[in-house]
Amino acid sequence: MEQVTVAKTDRRWYALQTHSRHEKQVRDRLLAVGIEPLLPLGKQRRQWSDRKVWTMLPLFSGYCFANFALDTSLAVLQTPGIVRIVGTLRPEPIPAEEIAVLQQVSSVNPMMEPCDYLTEGAWVEVIRGPLVGLRGQLVRRANHHGLVIRASLLQQAALIHIGIDEVVPVQ
Repeated sequence: MEQVTVAKTDRRWYALQTHSRHEKQVRDRLLAVGIEPLLPLGKQRRQWSDRKVWTMLPLFSGYCFANFALDTSLAVLQTPGIVRIVGTLRPEPIPAEEIAVLQQVSSVNPMMEPCDYLTEGAWVEVIRGPLVGLRGQLVRRANHHGLVIRASLLQQAALIHIGIDEVVPVQ
């Protein structure tokens, strides 16, 4: 594949649907052709036949994000492993705020796990720790609390484990 060069101002973030279990390969292939990818990974415990292991898995199974100009979408779609650029009728850019949240949590790499895309719950802001300023929806689980972050276009969400003393309600 040839290198794609585009003015940074023309670029937007888009969600790419990938073939099943091809998210990491798609990320690497996009990077190789000069397209900035974002693949949020979550540390999850998996049961193997003889033991439990911690693995880094895509937070949104079947999806990867990429920063590119829409006029280069053919090069993106020709990347092996990509099914389509996500959108209702045509490719729709991901809001900058959602990408910023995904980049922030990816750089800190907290314990994260996929969760249901929720529409109800208390909105909170993190006031302590490495995720200060992050906003999301508070979820209570049996033995811990979590902060739900969303990729609304994909209707996918992730749960970040967080202490209840690290958040305050959003006014």
